[in-house]
Amino acid sequence: MNSSDLRSLAAELEDYLGDPHDPASRMPFGRILDHDEREEYPYAFVNLLQRWGVHEYNIPEAQGGKAGDVETGFNLLRLIARRDPTTATALIITSLAFLPAWIAGTEEQKQYLSDAMKQGSRYAWGLSERSHGSDVLSNELSAEKVPGGYLLTGEKWLIGNARVADGLSVFARTKESGGPAGYSIFLLEKRRTPAGAVEELPNERLHGLRALDMSGIRLDRVFVPDSARLGAEGAGLEIALQTSQVARTLIGSIALSAVDTALRITLDFTERRVIFGRTVSEIPYSRRQLAECFADLMIADAVSLGAVRSLQLAPEQASVWSSVVKYYVPTMLESTMSQLNIVLGARFYLRAEPHYGIHQKMLRDMLVANFADGNTVVNLKNLALQLEGLLAAATDPEPAARTTAEQRVRTLYGLGRELPLYRPWDQQLFSRGRDDALLAAPAALAELDRLAAEAEGAERGRLLAAAKVAGELLGRAGVLREECARLRAELGREYGQSAELFDLAKQYCLLHATAACLHTYLHSAGQLAEPLPSSALLLLQLERLRRQLHPHQAVTDSRVVDEVMAVLRRLYQENRLFSHWQFRLAERGDLGLAQT
Repeated sequence: MNSSDLRSLAAELEDYLGDPHDPASRMPFGRILDHDEREEYPYAFVNLLQRWGVHEYNIPEAQGGKAGDVETGFNLLRLIARRDPTTATALIITSLAFLPAWIAGTEEQKQYLSDAMKQGSRYAWGLSERSHGSDVLSNELSAEKVPGGYLLTGEKWLIGNARVADGLSVFARTKESGGPAGYSIFLLEKRRTPAGAVEELPNERLHGLRALDMSGIRLDRVFVPDSARLGAEGAGLEIALQTSQVARTLIGSIALSAVDTALRITLDFTERRVIFGRTVSEIPYSRRQLAECFADLMIADAVSLGAVRSLQLAPEQASVWSSVVKYYVPTMLESTMSQLNIVLGARFYLRAEPHYGIHQKMLRDMLVANFADGNTVVNLKNLALQLEGLLAAATDPEPAARTTAEQRVRTLYGLGRELPLYRPWDQQLFSRGRDDALLAAPAALAELDRLAAEAEGAERGRLLAAAKVAGELLGRAGVLREECARLRAELGREYGQSAELFDLAKQYCLLHATAACLHTYLHSAGQLAEPLPSSALLLLQLERLRRQLHPHQAVTDSRVVDEVMAVLRRLYQENRLFSHWQFRLAERGDLGLAQT
């Protein structure tokens, strides 16, 4: 889908859902908070979105759906999540449950599930278990081979949609010894099992996403036919890991949307609240806080932009891109949300506050992005295992690999450039040292220097400063490589599990984020409408990244902050998403918040 069509589709969904502050809209904050307070699954919201057809953008075109582009589904979920992360998560879960079939299923299996989803059926992804968490190779739910099928025995727990789902894709042990080739995936249709065969576990009360069904199932020799196995016997681990790569990329939409709404709510307050004779937005400290939060959100947006599009253009690198975005985006945006809490003050703490009450729900809900489908440790470990190869390629690249990366980033970060049809089975579990964002970063720095040389006045100064900061950050690749070598020599067999190696993986994420900001600024410029792209915003983004390494670095010049605040204020006033994907949002009514 080209960028114009995507913007039109997004506008159609926004108009359908309406202004969330309007009680008469289809998904108003008031009703969303009511569901949250009563911990009641949002059937009405899920159903109305299915009537609109949002689920069809996660069903392949070959099976009668409209999915061929991950970017489309990601952004539709983002627009839903800016209203209610719970509803968005419920929809994501059904999409993830379908992925094993999309990756490895037969045409008949894919068609069956597609037809069921189009008719409104809900599904769950039965992966985790109570005693094993992220250690999937210790999972115990077994599938015993019998004539004509398998008998499933065991328990799955902390499964989203487990009680409300019509069926589940279940990760099960098919070899008693387990191991990487000892697991398979099966489709369990609850409606096709004898009454009481599938025991539904109690719903768990949650800190955030309070209205979500988060429960589990218990099975005792429940029969499923051979036709229910998705993919080859023993291929379950690879299919599950490929599914997790998509999940890790999509779940960032929850964090992005939560902060977008929280920032918008905070601006509703700071643009109108008068204290000491001026609005809160005009107070220098508050203005800096707002500008920094906006810059953080736009860093996360740039990282997500490349990661989402990489699933289609660079699926062999999915293990790196998905782990970077899954670790970095929610981790950074948690800090951003805390900063917004300070600006908004007491209002976010009042549960019954009619306008600002949604802020605290976003604060709670966004935390799911940090642990669902692979927590911080899992993602850092995945990067740590590949770190030496990634750093070797970044510091001493093969000419052919560098050339290919420089060509591909133009599309990876170039909004409006066509992507190939999504083929989830092409995703690889190891990148073999490739990360196109880092490989192409030196060329991006050279291009930024060229633009600076052609610019004049303040624009020239900001671009030169941005290039300097980016150069400092990207130059860390060589330092990290040396640190890896030193650690390996010093720690020996303990190297791969060391806390020091995980810390280096965190720093690698900063380098990737730096490259993402550069590439987005350079390659999406032609698709961005004023006030983007902004050299002041780029500079503040890079300085925010540097301060994660050097917390006591001097703060940004106030003139840069003022420029960034002007960009933020214009997007806010024109009611556009705080994103490089520049979607028009539903028209807002009179907020009635003067001097609040």
